[in-house]
Amino acid sequence: MSTIVVTGLEIEARIARRAGLRALVVGGKPEKRAATIADAIAAGATGLISFGIAGGLDPKLVPGTVLLPETVHTDRGETFVADEKWRRRLMAQIPSAIPGAIYGGEAVVSRVSDKRILFGRTKALAVDLESGPVARAATAAGIPFIVLRSVADPAHRNLPHAAVLGLNDKGRVAYGAVFGQMVRNLHQLPALLFTAMETRRALTAMHAIAEPAPGFHAVPVKT
Repeated sequence: MSTIVVTGLEIEARIARRAGLRALVVGGKPEKRAATIADAIAAGATGLISFGIAGGLDPKLVPGTVLLPETVHTDRGETFVADEKWRRRLMAQIPSAIPGAIYGGEAVVSRVSDKRILFGRTKALAVDLESGPVARAATAAGIPFIVLRSVADPAHRNLPHAAVLGLNDKGRVAYGAVFGQMVRNLHQLPALLFTAMETRRALTAMHAIAEPAPGFHAVPVKT
């Protein structure tokens, strides 16, 4: 099966598939993410890429900033190291990408105050929901992994509640939930518009780097 791209959103997976990559959407609960990734490894995956957008923690990072982290920290106190040869190969092809650490959370970090605390504690550049289970599963299976993400909501931006609830277990927009939240809280509209613009910028950045990067397609070698 070779390399599998792991995403939380269907729109992220479509970007990877247009670049000729196999993509797996693991949106939903932590248990579902872990089980879906485990199934992919059992089916023959030889390397995993955590791919998509992330919430900014470092206040210096703007939406659309591309990240190629060396390490993944998790809610469980774990630290996993991305495959260095694979990561360096991609870094040479994406010189604008920023190295560092990323935080693999088990829940969305939506409030500025929580982002500030998490950054102060971990110095992670950003947070997402897939990098933790990807790193954990790949390490347990003895296969390499890397993380390639772009910043969507920056550290100074609260995510509106409608945005947090607005995705279903298949990684698609749950329009009913978003509309329901909007009806109850119309004051969220400006924040939702900012979130939509910043997410679009992050996805555009991922699209720009995916297709010209042949290092995605190379089957990683165990290190």
